[in-house]
Amino acid sequence: MALPSFMQHLGVLEDAGIILSHKHGRVRTVSLRPGALDVLHLWLGEQRTPAEHQADQLGIHLTRTSTKEA
Repeated sequence: MALPSFMQHLGVLEDAGIILSHKHGRVRTVSLRPGALDVLHLWLGEQRTPAEHQADQLGIHLTRTSTKEA
């Protein structure tokens, strides 16, 4: 990835409040903002149970289908 593209991605993450960026001379230090991904973590937790249920139902269906074909 070219440096300008990389810096553009970092800019998007910084604008979104996900990372912090500090420039000291020619060196730029980037770090994850504390708590930045907490909302994502909560949302993924909410999605986990329905997704697991759907995966379980698919497994049951595939087991029944393969048993009928045998």
